Amino acid sequence: MADIPMTEIVTLTINPALDVSTSVRKMMPFSKMRCAPAHRDPGGGGINVARVLKRLGIDATAIYPAGGATGQLLADLVEREGVRSIVIPALNDTREDLTIFDETTREQFRLVFPGAPLSDVEWQECLGSLARIAPPPVFVIASGSLPAGVPLDFFGRVAQASKALSKVIVDTSGPFLKPALEAGAYLIKPNLREFQELAGIASTDDAALIEAGRRLFERYRIEIIAISMGPEGALLVTRDTALRANGFPIEPISVSGAGDSFLGAMIWSLANDSSLDRAIRYGVAGGSAALLNPGTELCRPEEVHRLAAEVIVTALDRDYR
Repeated sequence: MADIPMTEIVTLTINPALDVSTSVRKMMPFSKMRCAPAHRDPGGGGINVARVLKRLGIDATAIYPAGGATGQLLADLVEREGVRSIVIPALNDTREDLTIFDETTREQFRLVFPGAPLSDVEWQECLGSLARIAPPPVFVIASGSLPAGVPLDFFGRVAQASKALSKVIVDTSGPFLKPALEAGAYLIKPNLREFQELAGIASTDDAALIEAGRRLFERYRIEIIAISMGPEGALLVTRDTALRANGFPIEPISVSGAGDSFLGAMIWSLANDSSLDRAIRYGVAGGSAALLNPGTELCRPEEVHRLAAEVIVTALDRDYR
């Protein structure tokens, strides 16, 4: 099979979704609730990251499996946004996720369904497609959850296969993350709760988080940990650097896709400028900008750039250079 044409950034989403969002006047149990017209977006961590990169001006190639009518609509929606795709045909229908906004309480309800099982041939072809991209991309971004049928060490396999020639970025959690750490990912992006679970700590104190991050560097072959902390901003830690970025007191319209917008904007910054200060600034701006838009619309570039100018980044280590 021929090599796939060159691209600098590739995202891999093994458990994509068709995201459906709507709103109701008020959520009521056992009642028929009249919904606003449904809005559909392509979803799944890596697909969302590729969408953000495209909006900010960088082309990325999104690899993902898709099956059935929902899978076809997912691929059509990705294409409409101008994101290049490598679609792996799947036997089972791609899942749908549902987001409902309560207009009275201004609360958001997110219903996330399990992905349909993938066969060995299907998930292995996702890895194979990644391996056939020539020359290898600068960044490989693997994110999201795993559907049934995919081995728990899948993200470790991605890192192991790509790390020699690409910078591998992994955004997942729990048992899916550890194999990627052991294989040697370049960057991981947990949220605060995910990082606490990973590091085995309960503290939210910056010094404790930095110390826990340094212990992970001693144990695993990773280079950067970017911890997204919602309205509290973010913390970026390397072996000799710790940067703290402030957040914004935004009343969210939606929290869907905020983490993916954070990661997409941060990678956009790293692809343009290796400065970690600028990267964490744009990460916070991207995640915060996503809160301003309904459903799963993600961040808009003009809001990302506006907020990035307002983010304050503080070096917490004497070793910061």
